[in-house]
Amino acid sequence: MTRRLASAAIVALSLAAAPAFAQEGAMVDPGGDKVNQLIVYGDDPCPTSASGEITVCARKPEEERYRIPEPLRGIDKPQSEAWANKVQAYETVGRFGTLSCSPVGAGGSLGCTQQLVNRAFAERANSSEVRFSELIEEEREKRLSTIDAQAAAEQARVEEAEQAYFEQQQRQQAERDTAEGGTDAPLPPPGESPRK
Repeated sequence: MTRRLASAAIVALSLAAAPAFAQEGAMVDPGGDKVNQLIVYGDDPCPTSASGEITVCARKPEEERYRIPEPLRGIDKPQSEAWANKVQAYETVGRFGTLSCSPVGAGGSLGCTQQLVNRAFAERANSSEVRFSELIEEEREKRLSTIDAQAAAEQARVEEAEQAYFEQQQRQQAERDTAEGGTDAPLPPPGESPRK
């Protein structure tokens, strides 16, 4: 029980030390875009993304704005612990020795950090906290779908401009040929005499 309270106190102190980071985070994803992760409350607008960055907003109700984060509410209640965890704790009661996280035996205290890390990963995997990675992936898919449409439209405009340029080149070449009096000059319609 004291370990659970100690770990809850450590988490609370780390969140209190960086309140702005708990609300807003910026990172660079593997695609090279800057990613802004924000939690907005109520009807607050989500800032628009600038070029080269992805802004992802997780919306929570207005009444959650000044409350303790949901994962930390009631963390010290025995009812909040799953029955499977209690059974697993009973199975390891008699364990001692190296990496056992117990005061008994040589190296017994060495396994405590690994247990804490394993518990933190399990809590994070099963938590109902906002999953920014999923929101970022959805935003990237939305952006890539518009990029493909924009690229296709741009390609069509480029091909149109190239076609107009080549037609203009052909017309200018034909005009030069007729000005030089070459054999490629167009023939007059039938029944008319050629003019000089």
